[in-house]
Amino acid sequence: MNKITISLIVPIYGVETYIAEFAHSALGQSYPHIQYVFVNDGTKDNSMQILEKIINECYSHRKGQIVIVNKLNGGLPAARHTGVQHATGDYIFHADPDDWLSENAIALIADKIEETGSDVIYFNYVKEYATRSSVKREGLYDAQNKESYIRDMYNHNAYGTLCNKCIKRSLYTDHHLYIPLYGHAEDCCLSTQLIGYASSISHLDEVLYHYRKSNPNAMTKKSIKKRKREYAENFLNLYEYYKDTPHDENPVICIFNYIFMQAGWYTILYRLGLFKKRPYLPKLIRKAPIRLGTDVWIIAQAFTKFCAFFK
Repeated sequence: MNKITISLIVPIYGVETYIAEFAHSALGQSYPHIQYVFVNDGTKDNSMQILEKIINECYSHRKGQIVIVNKLNGGLPAARHTGVQHATGDYIFHADPDDWLSENAIALIADKIEETGSDVIYFNYVKEYATRSSVKREGLYDAQNKESYIRDMYNHNAYGTLCNKCIKRSLYTDHHLYIPLYGHAEDCCLSTQLIGYASSISHLDEVLYHYRKSNPNAMTKKSIKKRKREYAENFLNLYEYYKDTPHDENPVICIFNYIFMQAGWYTILYRLGLFKKRPYLPKLIRKAPIRLGTDVWIIAQAFTKFCAFFK
C-alpha cells in the first residue's frame, strides 16, 4: 500500500468566510497519510475557531495528523516558511484556505509519486470566479526542459503557483532557498527555485485544485502599483541572493535578464524608483537582450533600454 506522506501546509489569515469549505475539502480527503500543518498567521477574525470546531465535530479521527502553529502576523511568505519548518512528510503541498481541493486530490498525487518518484508533481487547476469556472491546463515539462518551465512561469506562460505543485520536502531542506519578503508573486519566486533544483518533474493531467478568484481580500486585489512593486522587489532580491552562485549551481540564472528588463519597465511605468534604489539595474538592463515571449512588449523593452542609458 502507498505510504508516501504528504504535508499539506495552510497559512490562515482573515478567511472566516471560506475556511469551512476548505477544511471539509482537505480533511475529508480519502488518502490516509496526510500531515496537516495549519499556520495561524495572527488572524484577527474567527477563522481558527471555525477550523477547530470542524476538526472536533467532524474529523476528530484526524487529530493525530494535525499540527496547528500560532505565530504573530508576518505575511504569507513567512507563514508558508513556518509551515515548511513544521512539515514532516515526504512531500509538501501548499494550499490557501480560501480555495478548496478536488475530491481524492491527494490520493491521485500520491499515486503519481509512487509511479514516477519525481521530485515535483504538477497538475491542472480551476480558477473559480463568482459566475464561472476556468480550467487551467499546464503544458508538458520535465527535468530536461526545466529552464523553459522556469522562464515560462516567470513570464506567465506557465503557472508559477505553489498550489498546483506537490514537491519533495528535501528540495526545501537540502537547499538554502530565498524566502520572499513580499506577498505578491511569492509563490512564483519559490517555484522557480524549487523547479531549478529538481532532478525529475512529472505532469499529472488531472484538475485537483480550485483557486477562488472572488475573494475581495485576496493578494491579487491589491493596487496594481503595489503588486508591481512587490513583484519587482521579490525578484530583484532573488537575483541578489543568487548572483554570485556559480552558473552550474544556480537554479534561476535563466531568468536574470527577464528580471532586469521587467523591473526596469515597471519602475518607468509605475514610477517605482528602482533605478535609484538599485543603482546596478540600469547597467544590467543595457546588457540584457530584447526578447519575444515575455510580459514586456518589444517596444517597451526597447524604451526601457533607451531610458537605462540615461541613468
